[in-house]
Amino acid sequence: MSEGIASASFPALGTTALVAVTDRGKLPPAEKLLAHELALLDATCSRFRADSELARANAQAGSRVPISTLLVELVRVALRAAEATNGLVDPTLGLQLCAAGYDRTFALVRNRGSWSLGRVEPPTANWLDVELDDERGTLLVPSGVALDLGATAKGWAADHVARRIAAQTGDAVLVALGGDIAVAGPSTATQRWPVRIADDHNAPLDVEGPVVEITAGGLATSGTAVRRWVTDHGEAHHLLDPRTGRPAVTPWRTVTVAAATCLDANVASTAAVVLGEEGASWLEERRLPARAVRQNGSVVSIGGWPSEQEAA
Repeated sequence: MSEGIASASFPALGTTALVAVTDRGKLPPAEKLLAHELALLDATCSRFRADSELARANAQAGSRVPISTLLVELVRVALRAAEATNGLVDPTLGLQLCAAGYDRTFALVRNRGSWSLGRVEPPTANWLDVELDDERGTLLVPSGVALDLGATAKGWAADHVARRIAAQTGDAVLVALGGDIAVAGPSTATQRWPVRIADDHNAPLDVEGPVVEITAGGLATSGTAVRRWVTDHGEAHHLLDPRTGRPAVTPWRTVTVAAATCLDANVASTAAVVLGEEGASWLEERRLPARAVRQNGSVVSIGGWPSEQEAA
């Protein structure tokens, strides 16, 4: 982080959570609020905790169950993302993720050794079959389906917590959850936040890569380079194509998108990876600045994203 910016980070949600503020005195309450909100999020929608609210709803697939207002919001956000991407970002792929090998936290997946991929069936239902009743606070997960909110929950959380911290402290704030980054602050805030773009959010600060500055909204990177594991059919990754139920076959190693919110950026970057070669034109049509890196390392700048020389 730049001089004058105070930050703190800690492990959360299977990644690294970071909060940065411009007033060092505001850092302790900002960190405390971030930790509280992420603990609540984990207890609500973790796919790796048998006691999470989402896990209990998945265990009762085919039945309508009451859920909390937070889970209502998170499922609503996931369904809106599916609608906005015509199903490219689909929250009903939990069973397919497990079949592909992502059946536990990634730290455990990475240390497990090879996974027997076997036969992965295409989904028998999709996001259109999920029944969410906002007014009554109930959810029906279709039979034979498990919801996974990983594609949207972190982006939503980055936006939500950044706004809450800004409102509580009156300071400009950046919240990063792995590759999902949101900034917020008073309407008069002019803070420019430098962000280095890399395949892995845990890369050292001096790693090669362009640096861009953001002043509002969000930035998100989705990719296939880091969350990978070995199977008996070759390497697999965590971004599934809803049309096949398998890891997406894509030319993109990473796609980074800037948007009005971190959630919007995350959804768009994920959709672009899944779309493959058509992802660049899909982002261009939506006028979303993006940086797409091919598997061979070549870079495509989209929608007004600065060139590598400009961003360096």
